[in-house]
Amino acid sequence: MSVSIERRPRGWRLTARQWFPQERDEVFPFFADAGNLELITPPRLRFEILTPAPLEMAPGLLIDYRIRIRGIPVRWQTEISIWEPSIRFVDQQLRGPYRLWHHEHRFTDVAGGTLMLDIVDYDMLCGRLAHPIMVRNDLRDIFSYRYDVMAEHFGGRGRENDRDITTAVETTGTVGDAAENA
Repeated sequence: MSVSIERRPRGWRLTARQWFPQERDEVFPFFADAGNLELITPPRLRFEILTPAPLEMAPGLLIDYRIRIRGIPVRWQTEISIWEPSIRFVDQQLRGPYRLWHHEHRFTDVAGGTLMLDIVDYDMLCGRLAHPIMVRNDLRDIFSYRYDVMAEHFGGRGRENDRDITTAVETTGTVGDAAENA
């Protein structure tokens, strides 16, 4: 798994990448189904979608959740602000535990499969204190869990670090400024 977290002028940026041996049109429907969020979220968070199903993914869709962060119940609402099937989508927090949460999911054809990039720009109250103590490790754990579940589902474990895939990312500029490009 490839996950990096870097300091930004306004908070932090988490970038995670994972390669799947299937084409985008085979991978994207899994992510288009909001119900799969429960599958790829660690059980300890007790993640629950509160918005009644079915959820039709489209710009403007509001999704309400309930999770537990270190045992504390938290309500969270996100909006799908960008929806480009098989290419990318963005969810942004409207209410929840973060001061800023802008999560872009990108899907690119690479090396006979699909490279998925998660680019999350985030910030929180007391970030300089809370981030190194809890938040950074919590997010790494969540994205590691997601990686394992999706690798089991789609295959391709470990390929995101192969030279042909990392070269494609570097030459196409696939990783960019999520919040600035949205």
